[in-house]
Amino acid sequence: MTEPSVVLAVCGHEAARGEELERLLGPGVTAVSGGRALYRAMAARPEGAAAVVPMTLGRDPGLVADAARTVRSLPTPLRRGVVLTEPFGSAEHLAGWLRAAANTVPASSALLVSAPSGDPFEDAELFRIARLVRCHGRHRLVEVAFTGGDPDPAEGVRRCALLGATRVTLLTAAFTGVEPPEPPPGVEVVSSGPLLSPAALARVAAARVAAARERLREHGDDGVARALTAADHHGYNHTHPPGSGHSHAPGHRGHEHRHDDHHGHDHHHEHDQRQGRLVPPYGGGASHARPASLTQAGPPPTGTRSTP
Repeated sequence: MTEPSVVLAVCGHEAARGEELERLLGPGVTAVSGGRALYRAMAARPEGAAAVVPMTLGRDPGLVADAARTVRSLPTPLRRGVVLTEPFGSAEHLAGWLRAAANTVPASSALLVSAPSGDPFEDAELFRIARLVRCHGRHRLVEVAFTGGDPDPAEGVRRCALLGATRVTLLTAAFTGVEPPEPPPGVEVVSSGPLLSPAALARVAAARVAAARERLREHGDDGVARALTAADHHGYNHTHPPGSGHSHAPGHRGHEHRHDDHHGHDHHHEHDQRQGRLVPPYGGGASHARPASLTQAGPPPTGTRSTP
């Protein structure tokens, strides 16, 4: 198979819909938003192979699934030679990269992990990741803020100040940086810089494309089928009291419930009406297991600003 003539970086909220990312990724990569923009870019490309890279750091599984649906919807002639790569990064990658960035910040500084806001579940995932950064780091105070969300960076800095911080360092948990807000009196606010350098961004994207091409060549796998299930468990879970009936709207994603039988046994099982199972790394953002790299002493395997 020939080298992809087109590489499309499909962008969601973590990449500000593609603004500035194309410049950071360098020549040979076109940044587009999802949906119609991705479809138009695929339809307008020159004839030949192409690769689509979902630009998520593990907090936007919907972007991966949407990209898969868009590629699947292409007419057969346009879909020929197209591969959908694994997501640029997973939640585990993001935790490792943030830990690496935190290691460059004096322990006396508070950390404010900042990223563009997504939906409530995507934002909750950032709180979980920030907790891992705190637990496996040396900074006593680690807070979270969202551009376009709540708390915003200004509120995040204010909270750090109320907790006694005199210096707050912004850790970017996205592809684009966060503008430091105006600090309250007596507090210094600085930025640790981008999460990954342009060279590292380009290397990781190139690695995803190379791996996708190899899977297509060796196994005939274009990556679409697995990516379709990326967001299957990205939503509410709830329980039902014993003996209660339940019904759900057609769009209900999945749930768990317990039944007590007449013999005193407690049965616990889960239902997924979509019958879709997460296949790492596409469901990486939905997993709450403790990554092995975060339970060992020393820097994590992904704790560099280069290819994981």
